[in-house]
Amino acid sequence: ATLSEYGAYQIEYYLDEENNWALNIDELERALNESKDRCVPRGIVIINPGNPTGQVLSRENIENIIRFAEKHSLFILADEVYQENIYLPDSKFHSFKKVLMDLGSPYNHMEMASFHSASKGWHGECGSRGAYYELINIDKDVRMQVNKLISACLCSTSWGQAVMGAIINPPKEGEQSYELYKKERTDVLNRLKEKANLVSELFNSIEGFQCNTVMGAMYAFPRVDLPQRAIEHAKSKKMAPDAFYCFELLEKTGICVVPGSGFKQRPGTHHLRTTILPPINQMKDMVERFRAFHTAFLNEWK
Repeated sequence: ATLSEYGAYQIEYYLDEENNWALNIDELERALNESKDRCVPRGIVIINPGNPTGQVLSRENIENIIRFAEKHSLFILADEVYQENIYLPDSKFHSFKKVLMDLGSPYNHMEMASFHSASKGWHGECGSRGAYYELINIDKDVRMQVNKLISACLCSTSWGQAVMGAIINPPKEGEQSYELYKKERTDVLNRLKEKANLVSELFNSIEGFQCNTVMGAMYAFPRVDLPQRAIEHAKSKKMAPDAFYCFELLEKTGICVVPGSGFKQRPGTHHLRTTILPPINQMKDMVERFRAFHTAFLNEWK
């Protein structure tokens, strides 16, 4: 929305679905080169852990992205709001700032911004509204102008600010509330981990669905093979095929998901995004209703 407001051009790149939604540098080069007749590329936005795909970038992948950004003089905007939501034992969150600094010169002099939020993560998804951004290696005069711009905006509520303060200063070992905090955090993340595993298993058990393991964040982004007749019918209605599928799902089951076309996706593929937030019993019930709907959909449109 901000890009539209300021008349900027959005350069779209695709993640590598066959490689757990990793970010392929050759794909970034392709997207950048194809955009040069439309704009002068200025920045790159990375969401890690990912939305809508739930991937967690490896340190090597992040290093390559930073080198790519340095090569093309791109400002890095690192959306890292799900940094504590990591579910696979062999996955780990690496902050762009730390990797940037560890790489040494010239990378540790690059400009970047990172973002964190109280309304994401395990603390209160879509609940309390509060957040921060950090500017790294920004010219002092530019920083002054940014602060002037932000000062003219409305701030978060006092509650949102208090929650954000608690997030960045959690109880420390030895303090009175540490053990309870540790237990609550562990319980919430373990439940999310269980649901992350469950949702990919359940989707992969449905004919025509393929879902990568949810590595982090709070979303699954399964791919669905749609019958050709359904695709043609959707196009006759001037709808994206996966949007047609998702509206049918909503009308007939009450299940609300987001079509993959809303996020852009490789041509010829169809996806949907769903969260892993519902309680496990509701999630199992949802998938069984989903399975029944999908079977009926295939029977109708095959």
